[in-house]
Amino acid sequence: MEDIDRFLKEDLNEKGDITSDTLFSNEVAEAKIIAKQDCIVAGLQEATQVFEKTGAQTILRAKDGDFVKKNTTVAVIKGPARAILKGERLSLNFICRMSGIATETRKLVEKCRKINPDLKIMATRKTTPGFRKYEKKAVKLGGGDPHRMGLYDAVMIKDNHIRIAGSIEKAIRTLQEKIPDKPIEVEVETEKDAVKAAELKADIIMLDNFQPEDAEKTTHKIKEINPNVLVEISGGVTPDNITEYAAFADRISLGYLTHSIKSRDFSLEIV
Repeated sequence: MEDIDRFLKEDLNEKGDITSDTLFSNEVAEAKIIAKQDCIVAGLQEATQVFEKTGAQTILRAKDGDFVKKNTTVAVIKGPARAILKGERLSLNFICRMSGIATETRKLVEKCRKINPDLKIMATRKTTPGFRKYEKKAVKLGGGDPHRMGLYDAVMIKDNHIRIAGSIEKAIRTLQEKIPDKPIEVEVETEKDAVKAAELKADIIMLDNFQPEDAEKTTHKIKEINPNVLVEISGGVTPDNITEYAAFADRISLGYLTHSIKSRDFSLEIV
């Protein structure tokens, strides 16, 4: 079952929209989806798919990734009244949630790239179960990088891997031997482990929960060992302190982008 079919089933179950189905039969309606705040709009493609499933037509007045001002009509929906009402909440859930993520991502990207034009702002796997691909897509629409989608598509050695493997050296060497075609990222919590990872030719070193001054000092040290290593900052990064890392980092990843974002406000109004 496709995602949108599953999401609609969550709302409609087997009985459908019992309110609208009782009130209406063949009435035709038109509605507008209106931004109630300035934002980067996202989720319009998904909203269009929702209304295709329910039997209504969507005419877009904006496209995903556009900046729109308050009171902008981003889409017009036409068709059977029942079809519009069935898709109303699900389509708005997509747009509101994804627009919130895209807007906040854009804000952080613009703030940091004034300091470091090459810096990547990245998401994490701290996402809503079942909704990850949409949240990561929203990050991308905001100008960020989705990072890895799951455990299956990138190698990342974390603290618990190191504890079970016995040492950072053993974990890195084992993966270099067994998965030679994948870049290896390793999460470290101390300068000592960061230096060791650089000496072992890890491709990406994530400095986890480092204070800005410690992160900068450690970054310079590991870049002297391996100039090609990418340094990622993660843990404890907020919109308030992110610029303190921007000048020297290659990547900054924030769970905040997907787990703590406030949705943007949109409404669907029958014309």
